[in-house]
Amino acid sequence: MSEKIVVVALGHRALGTTLPEQQIAAKAAAKAIADLVEEGTRVVISHSNGPQVGMIHTAMNEFGKSHPDYTFAPMSVCSAMSQGYIGYDLQNAIRTELISRGIYKPVATILTQVVIDPYDDAFAEPEKIIGRVLSEEEAEAEEEKGNFVTRISEMGYRRILAAPKPQKIVEIETIRTLVNAGQIVIAAGGGGIPVMEQGIRLQGASAIIEKDFASGLLAEELDADTLMILTSVEKVSLNLGAHNEEFLDEISVDEAKMHMDDNQFAKGSMLPKFEAGISFVQKGDGRRTIITDIFHAKDGYKGKTGTIIKSINI
Repeated sequence: MSEKIVVVALGHRALGTTLPEQQIAAKAAAKAIADLVEEGTRVVISHSNGPQVGMIHTAMNEFGKSHPDYTFAPMSVCSAMSQGYIGYDLQNAIRTELISRGIYKPVATILTQVVIDPYDDAFAEPEKIIGRVLSEEEAEAEEEKGNFVTRISEMGYRRILAAPKPQKIVEIETIRTLVNAGQIVIAAGGGGIPVMEQGIRLQGASAIIEKDFASGLLAEELDADTLMILTSVEKVSLNLGAHNEEFLDEISVDEAKMHMDDNQFAKGSMLPKFEAGISFVQKGDGRRTIITDIFHAKDGYKGKTGTIIKSINI
């Protein structure tokens, strides 16, 4: 096939927080995806799940507290649930938008497991906050189970989880087969369901994988041409909020690394986008990473806007 593959990573602002917000946001995302399909690309979509997985984790565990006959939901199960219900809204919104434009392409959500390293250094320094506020007694009970907690304020504590790097996408061949068949695929939602290999068995892990890293790995394994990370800004800026703020247009990998070394990008926000984008570009010829917002996805793909990272400046 001659169509180029584009992996689109939707940030949490592209999906809203509540269910009504998500349904509205999915329609906006669908327009951006349909625009890319009309450009003749094969589109694979990944997405954040921050607010959604937190809501699911809180709801399931509160239910378990109130109903002793039910077990608490582990993090891997909450991640799977979030993939399912976000994918449900996205695939239906995309299908509707495509049909309204006279485009008939199947859209599928793949429940995606992502292998992590149990010895990843991230497990020694968990950083992802999850779940509701805990009392001191509840925090102590969590620590007795081997979980990590952090005090967030006088209000109390919250659990924190590790964010290990993704090593391998288990369902990659399924995803590749559907993409090659001309289908639009939603995969590796929320960074994927974190699992560890134990012989022939995959064991769910209490962790959260950074969505940008999983999206970059997905793009690498599909040998995509473009990794498009849709976030809250049209272009990334240097010296954010200062009088000398400067927007980045097309930059080389070396320039991107220089800005990272200058601590221009916030950890857990823009920094992983650059780390994932650089890694993707470096591991193949003719690749590019585009960082922009959902409303400029089409123009970003055409090179008219956004921050574009390439191996060299052209």
